[in-house]
Amino acid sequence: MSSIKPKEIIVEVSSVKEAEEAAAAGATALLFREGAQPAELKTRARIYTLGRDLVPVRVSKPSDVEEVYRIARTGVEAVLVETSDVRIIPLENILAGLQGTGTRVFVRIGSVDEAESMLGVLEKGVDGVIYRASSASEIGLLSEMVKQVRRVELRTARVTDVFDVGMGERVCVDTTAMLRYGEGLLVGSMARMLFLIHNESVGSRFTPPRPFRVNAGSVHLYTLGPTGKTLYLSELKSGMRVLMVSKDGSARVVAVGRVKIERRPMVQVNAESDGTWGSVTLQKAETIRLVTAKGEIVDVTTLSKGEEIIVWLSSKAARHMGMEVDEYIDEV
Repeated sequence: MSSIKPKEIIVEVSSVKEAEEAAAAGATALLFREGAQPAELKTRARIYTLGRDLVPVRVSKPSDVEEVYRIARTGVEAVLVETSDVRIIPLENILAGLQGTGTRVFVRIGSVDEAESMLGVLEKGVDGVIYRASSASEIGLLSEMVKQVRRVELRTARVTDVFDVGMGERVCVDTTAMLRYGEGLLVGSMARMLFLIHNESVGSRFTPPRPFRVNAGSVHLYTLGPTGKTLYLSELKSGMRVLMVSKDGSARVVAVGRVKIERRPMVQVNAESDGTWGSVTLQKAETIRLVTAKGEIVDVTTLSKGEEIIVWLSSKAARHMGMEVDEYIDEV
Protein backbone atom coordinates (compact mmCIF):
# COMPACT_ATOMS: atom_id res chain seq x y z
CA MET A 1 0.00 0.00 0.00
CA SER A 2 1.30 3.36 -0.97
CA SER A 3 -0.82 5.85 0.70
CA ILE A 4 1.64 7.42 3.10
CA LYS A 5 1.65 10.45 0.85
CA PRO A 6 -0.92 11.50 -1.76
CA LYS A 7 -0.14 11.35 -5.45
CA GLU A 8 1.45 14.50 -6.81
CA ILE A 9 1.36 16.48 -10.01
CA ILE A 10 4.70 18.27 -10.37
CA VAL A 11 4.69 21.09 -12.89
CA GLU A 12 8.05 21.66 -14.56
CA VAL A 13 9.01 25.32 -14.96
CA SER A 14 12.02 27.19 -16.32
CA SER A 15 11.55 30.64 -14.82
CA VAL A 16 10.16 32.43 -11.80
CA LYS A 17 7.38 33.86 -13.97
CA GLU A 18 6.31 30.38 -15.09
CA ALA A 19 6.45 29.16 -11.49
CA GLU A 20 4.22 32.00 -10.27
CA GLU A 21 1.72 31.36 -13.08
CA ALA A 22 1.65 27.62 -12.31
CA ALA A 23 1.09 28.23 -8.59
CA ALA A 24 -1.70 30.70 -9.40
CA ALA A 25 -3.34 27.99 -11.56
CA GLY A 26 -3.37 25.56 -8.64
CA ALA A 27 -0.05 23.73 -8.92
CA THR A 28 1.05 22.44 -5.51
CA ALA A 29 4.46 21.10 -6.58
CA LEU A 30 7.07 22.57 -8.93
CA LEU A 31 10.27 21.33 -10.54
CA PHE A 32 12.71 24.05 -11.55
CA ARG A 33 14.78 23.26 -14.59
CA GLU A 34 17.52 25.68 -13.60
CA GLY A 35 18.22 28.93 -11.81
CA ALA A 36 17.33 30.28 -8.40
CA GLN A 37 14.23 29.17 -6.57
CA PRO A 38 12.41 32.12 -4.98
CA ALA A 39 11.82 31.55 -1.27
CA GLU A 40 8.34 33.11 -1.33
CA LEU A 41 7.08 30.31 -3.64
CA LYS A 42 7.89 27.67 -1.03
CA THR A 43 4.88 28.80 1.00
CA ARG A 44 2.58 28.15 -1.97
CA ALA A 45 4.04 25.00 -3.51
CA ARG A 46 6.56 22.28 -2.78
CA ILE A 47 9.79 22.87 -4.73
CA TYR A 48 11.57 19.78 -6.12
CA THR A 49 15.19 19.67 -7.23
CA LEU A 50 16.59 16.95 -9.50
CA GLY A 51 19.36 14.95 -7.85
CA ARG A 52 18.31 15.95 -4.36
CA ASP A 53 14.55 15.38 -4.00
CA LEU A 54 14.22 13.28 -7.16
CA VAL A 55 16.95 10.93 -8.36
CA PRO A 56 16.65 10.54 -12.16
CA VAL A 57 17.24 7.11 -13.70
CA ARG A 58 17.05 6.51 -17.45
CA VAL A 59 15.37 3.20 -18.27
CA SER A 60 15.89 1.80 -21.77
CA LYS A 61 16.82 -1.84 -21.10
CA PRO A 62 16.16 -4.53 -18.43
CA SER A 63 19.43 -3.86 -16.58
CA ASP A 64 18.27 -0.28 -16.00
CA VAL A 65 15.35 -1.60 -13.94
CA GLU A 66 17.88 -3.32 -11.68
CA GLU A 67 19.64 0.02 -11.32
CA VAL A 68 16.38 1.56 -10.07
CA TYR A 69 16.18 -1.18 -7.42
CA ARG A 70 19.80 -0.56 -6.40
CA ILE A 71 19.22 3.17 -5.99
CA ALA A 72 16.06 2.56 -3.97
CA ARG A 73 17.99 0.32 -1.57
CA THR A 74 20.23 3.28 -0.69
CA GLY A 75 17.24 4.89 0.99
CA VAL A 76 16.40 7.68 -1.47
CA GLU A 77 12.98 9.28 -1.05
CA ALA A 78 11.99 9.30 -4.72
CA VAL A 79 13.21 8.26 -8.17
CA LEU A 80 12.29 9.81 -11.50
CA VAL A 81 12.03 7.12 -14.15
CA GLU A 82 13.14 8.70 -17.43
CA THR A 83 12.32 6.96 -20.74
CA SER A 84 12.32 8.03 -24.36
CA ASP A 85 8.70 6.90 -24.45
CA VAL A 86 6.76 5.81 -21.39
CA ARG A 87 6.15 2.05 -21.35
CA ILE A 88 3.77 0.31 -19.00
CA ILE A 89 5.59 -3.02 -18.54
CA PRO A 90 8.89 -1.59 -17.17
CA LEU A 91 6.89 0.61 -14.80
CA GLU A 92 4.88 -2.38 -13.62
CA ASN A 93 8.13 -4.22 -12.87
CA ILE A 94 9.57 -1.21 -11.05
CA LEU A 95 6.44 -0.63 -8.95
CA ALA A 96 6.23 -4.32 -8.04
CA GLY A 97 9.91 -4.45 -7.11
CA LEU A 98 9.79 -1.33 -4.94
CA GLN A 99 6.77 -2.31 -2.86
CA GLY A 100 7.56 -1.92 0.81
CA THR A 101 10.78 0.08 0.26
CA GLY A 102 9.23 3.48 0.91
CA THR A 103 10.74 4.90 -2.28
CA ARG A 104 8.31 6.91 -4.36
CA VAL A 105 8.23 6.58 -8.15
CA PHE A 106 7.68 9.51 -10.51
CA VAL A 107 7.56 9.62 -14.31
CA ARG A 108 7.71 12.42 -16.83
CA ILE A 109 4.69 12.58 -19.15
CA GLY A 110 4.27 14.28 -22.50
CA SER A 111 0.54 14.93 -22.41
CA VAL A 112 -2.35 15.24 -19.99
CA ASP A 113 -3.88 12.06 -21.47
CA GLU A 114 -0.88 10.01 -20.31
CA ALA A 115 -1.38 10.99 -16.68
CA GLU A 116 -4.41 8.80 -15.99
CA SER A 117 -2.75 5.59 -17.19
CA MET A 118 0.47 6.36 -15.31
CA LEU A 119 -1.41 7.05 -12.06
CA GLY A 120 -3.19 3.70 -12.46
CA VAL A 121 -0.36 1.30 -13.39
CA LEU A 122 -0.81 -1.98 -11.46
CA GLU A 123 -3.92 -0.32 -9.91
CA LYS A 124 -1.53 1.35 -7.42
CA GLY A 125 -0.05 3.72 -9.99
CA VAL A 126 3.08 5.84 -9.79
CA ASP A 127 3.31 8.29 -6.92
CA GLY A 128 3.32 11.28 -9.20
CA VAL A 129 3.95 12.67 -12.65
CA ILE A 130 6.06 15.54 -13.93
CA TYR A 131 4.65 17.64 -16.73
CA ARG A 132 5.57 20.86 -18.50
CA ALA A 133 2.09 22.37 -18.78
CA SER A 134 1.21 24.66 -21.67
CA SER A 135 -1.78 26.32 -20.00
CA ALA A 136 -3.56 26.87 -16.70
CA SER A 137 -6.39 24.61 -17.86
CA GLU A 138 -3.98 21.67 -18.18
CA ILE A 139 -2.83 22.22 -14.60
CA GLY A 140 -6.49 22.24 -13.54
CA LEU A 141 -7.21 18.96 -15.32
CA LEU A 142 -4.21 17.26 -13.72
CA SER A 143 -5.13 18.60 -10.29
CA GLU A 144 -8.61 17.09 -10.65
CA MET A 145 -7.08 13.66 -11.29
CA VAL A 146 -5.32 13.54 -7.93
CA LYS A 147 -8.48 14.65 -6.14
CA GLN A 148 -10.26 11.44 -7.11
CA VAL A 149 -12.29 9.97 -4.26
CA ARG A 150 -10.76 6.80 -2.78
CA ARG A 151 -13.22 6.15 0.05
CA VAL A 152 -16.71 7.24 1.08
CA GLU A 153 -18.51 6.90 4.40
CA LEU A 154 -21.52 4.65 3.99
CA ARG A 155 -24.51 4.53 6.32
CA THR A 156 -27.54 2.31 6.80
CA ALA A 157 -31.03 3.51 5.98
CA ARG A 158 -34.43 1.99 6.73
CA VAL A 159 -36.76 1.44 3.78
CA THR A 160 -40.00 3.33 4.43
CA ASP A 161 -41.87 2.55 1.22
CA VAL A 162 -41.64 0.67 -2.08
CA PHE A 163 -44.20 1.28 -4.82
CA ASP A 164 -44.69 1.18 -8.58
CA VAL A 165 -44.48 4.44 -10.55
CA GLY A 166 -45.37 3.20 -14.03
CA MET A 167 -43.21 3.32 -17.14
CA GLY A 168 -40.07 5.40 -17.46
CA GLU A 169 -36.61 5.55 -19.03
CA ARG A 170 -33.87 3.78 -17.17
CA VAL A 171 -30.09 3.87 -17.69
CA CYS A 172 -27.82 0.84 -18.02
CA VAL A 173 -24.19 1.83 -17.44
CA ASP A 174 -21.83 -0.64 -19.11
CA THR A 175 -18.29 0.00 -17.88
CA THR A 176 -14.87 -1.05 -19.13
CA ALA A 177 -14.17 -2.84 -15.82
CA MET A 178 -14.99 -6.27 -14.41
CA LEU A 179 -16.97 -5.28 -11.35
CA ARG A 180 -16.65 -7.20 -8.10
CA TYR A 181 -19.28 -8.54 -5.74
CA GLY A 182 -20.31 -5.74 -3.41
CA GLU A 183 -19.54 -2.93 -5.87
CA GLY A 184 -22.01 -0.59 -7.47
CA LEU A 185 -22.99 2.96 -8.27
CA LEU A 186 -24.35 5.40 -5.72
CA VAL A 187 -27.54 6.91 -7.17
CA GLY A 188 -30.49 8.86 -5.84
CA SER A 189 -33.26 11.33 -6.64
CA MET A 190 -31.84 13.83 -4.15
CA ALA A 191 -28.14 14.56 -3.75
CA ARG A 192 -28.47 14.35 0.03
CA MET A 193 -28.94 10.54 -0.08
CA LEU A 194 -27.56 8.14 -2.67
CA PHE A 195 -28.34 4.41 -2.67
CA LEU A 196 -25.78 1.70 -3.46
CA ILE A 197 -27.08 -0.14 -6.54
CA HIS A 198 -25.24 -3.40 -7.12
CA ASN A 199 -23.66 -4.45 -10.40
CA GLU A 200 -24.87 -7.44 -12.45
CA SER A 201 -22.00 -9.81 -11.62
CA VAL A 202 -24.67 -12.08 -10.17
CA GLY A 203 -27.14 -13.39 -12.76
CA SER A 204 -30.68 -14.65 -12.34
CA ARG A 205 -32.58 -17.77 -13.36
CA PHE A 206 -33.23 -16.26 -16.78
CA THR A 207 -30.24 -13.98 -17.41
CA PRO A 208 -26.47 -14.61 -17.34
CA PRO A 209 -24.15 -12.35 -15.32
CA ARG A 210 -23.06 -9.06 -16.84
CA PRO A 211 -20.15 -8.19 -14.50
CA PHE A 212 -19.38 -4.94 -16.33
CA ARG A 213 -22.88 -3.48 -15.92
CA VAL A 214 -24.88 -1.48 -13.42
CA ASN A 215 -28.56 -1.04 -14.25
CA ALA A 216 -28.52 2.24 -12.38
CA GLY A 217 -32.06 3.55 -12.54
CA SER A 218 -34.08 6.44 -13.89
CA VAL A 219 -32.60 9.10 -16.16
CA HIS A 220 -33.10 11.85 -13.54
CA LEU A 221 -30.99 10.23 -10.83
CA TYR A 222 -27.72 11.61 -9.53
CA THR A 223 -24.53 9.57 -9.37
CA LEU A 224 -20.97 10.49 -8.37
CA GLY A 225 -18.08 11.34 -10.65
CA PRO A 226 -14.38 10.72 -9.84
CA THR A 227 -13.97 13.79 -7.59
CA GLY A 228 -17.33 13.47 -5.81
CA LYS A 229 -19.26 15.88 -8.01
CA THR A 230 -22.71 14.69 -8.99
CA LEU A 231 -23.66 13.75 -12.54
CA TYR A 232 -27.10 13.00 -13.95
CA LEU A 233 -27.42 9.46 -15.30
CA SER A 234 -28.95 10.96 -18.44
CA GLU A 235 -25.72 12.83 -19.25
CA LEU A 236 -23.38 9.83 -19.03
CA LYS A 237 -21.81 8.69 -22.27
CA SER A 238 -19.00 6.50 -23.56
CA GLY A 239 -15.57 7.64 -22.35
CA MET A 240 -16.77 9.43 -19.21
CA ARG A 241 -15.66 8.33 -15.74
CA VAL A 242 -17.83 7.37 -12.77
CA LEU A 243 -17.13 6.43 -9.16
CA MET A 244 -17.64 2.74 -8.41
CA VAL A 245 -18.14 2.14 -4.69
CA SER A 246 -17.80 -1.08 -2.70
CA LYS A 247 -19.95 -2.04 0.28
CA ASP A 248 -16.95 -1.38 2.58
CA GLY A 249 -16.74 2.22 1.38
CA SER A 250 -13.67 1.86 -0.83
CA ALA A 251 -14.02 3.49 -4.23
CA ARG A 252 -12.37 3.40 -7.63
CA VAL A 253 -12.83 5.28 -10.87
CA VAL A 254 -14.04 3.33 -13.91
CA ALA A 255 -14.68 4.37 -17.49
CA VAL A 256 -18.06 4.17 -19.14
CA GLY A 257 -17.97 1.97 -22.22
CA ARG A 258 -21.60 2.31 -23.26
CA VAL A 259 -24.86 3.73 -21.97
CA LYS A 260 -28.25 2.23 -22.82
CA ILE A 261 -31.46 4.14 -22.13
CA GLU A 262 -34.65 2.09 -22.55
CA ARG A 263 -38.26 2.34 -21.45
CA ARG A 264 -39.15 -0.05 -18.65
CA PRO A 265 -41.56 -0.48 -15.68
CA MET A 266 -40.22 1.48 -12.71
CA VAL A 267 -40.44 1.30 -8.94
CA GLN A 268 -39.63 3.89 -6.30
CA VAL A 269 -37.81 3.15 -3.04
CA ASN A 270 -38.02 5.63 -0.15
CA ALA A 271 -35.69 5.42 2.85
CA GLU A 272 -34.65 7.29 5.99
CA SER A 273 -31.36 7.50 7.86
CA ASP A 274 -30.99 9.52 11.07
CA GLY A 275 -33.69 11.97 10.05
CA THR A 276 -32.53 12.33 6.43
CA TRP A 277 -35.01 11.17 3.79
CA GLY A 278 -34.26 10.11 0.24
CA SER A 279 -35.63 8.15 -2.67
CA VAL A 280 -34.47 6.31 -5.78
CA THR A 281 -36.38 5.20 -8.90
CA LEU A 282 -35.26 1.88 -10.36
CA GLN A 283 -36.31 -0.55 -13.03
CA LYS A 284 -38.67 -3.16 -11.63
CA ALA A 285 -36.71 -6.36 -12.32
CA GLU A 286 -35.08 -9.21 -10.41
CA THR A 287 -31.61 -8.22 -11.65
CA ILE A 288 -31.80 -4.79 -9.98
CA ARG A 289 -30.30 -5.17 -6.54
CA LEU A 290 -29.50 -2.97 -3.56
CA VAL A 291 -27.03 -3.83 -0.80
CA THR A 292 -28.29 -4.59 2.70
CA ALA A 293 -26.78 -3.47 5.99
CA LYS A 294 -25.30 -6.99 6.27
CA GLY A 295 -23.48 -6.60 2.96
CA GLU A 296 -25.82 -8.95 1.11
CA ILE A 297 -27.75 -8.14 -2.06
CA VAL A 298 -31.53 -7.89 -2.29
CA ASP A 299 -33.45 -7.41 -5.51
CA VAL A 300 -35.88 -4.55 -5.76
CA THR A 301 -38.87 -6.84 -6.49
CA THR A 302 -38.56 -8.47 -3.05
CA LEU A 303 -37.39 -5.40 -1.11
CA SER A 304 -39.88 -4.53 1.61
CA LYS A 305 -40.63 -1.78 4.09
CA GLY A 306 -38.45 -1.91 7.22
CA GLU A 307 -35.39 -3.50 5.57
CA GLU A 308 -32.03 -1.82 6.13
CA ILE A 309 -29.91 -0.94 3.10
CA ILE A 310 -26.61 0.87 2.44
CA VAL A 311 -26.66 4.54 1.44
CA TRP A 312 -24.35 7.54 1.32
CA LEU A 313 -25.34 10.87 2.87
CA SER A 314 -23.98 14.13 1.53
CA SER A 315 -22.68 16.72 3.99
CA LYS A 316 -24.63 19.34 1.99
CA ALA A 317 -28.03 18.81 0.40
CA ALA A 318 -27.66 21.48 -2.31
CA ARG A 319 -25.63 21.17 -5.50
CA HIS A 320 -24.67 23.64 -8.22
CA MET A 321 -23.17 22.19 -11.42
CA GLY A 322 -22.49 19.02 -9.43
CA MET A 323 -20.61 20.76 -6.61
CA GLU A 324 -21.75 20.92 -2.99
CA VAL A 325 -22.93 24.42 -2.02
CA ASP A 326 -24.19 26.06 1.16
CA GLU A 327 -27.73 27.18 0.38
CA TYR A 328 -31.30 26.37 1.31
CA ILE A 329 -32.92 23.63 -0.75
CA ASP A 330 -36.02 21.50 -0.25
CA GLU A 331 -36.19 18.49 -2.56
CA VAL A 332 -39.12 16.07 -2.21
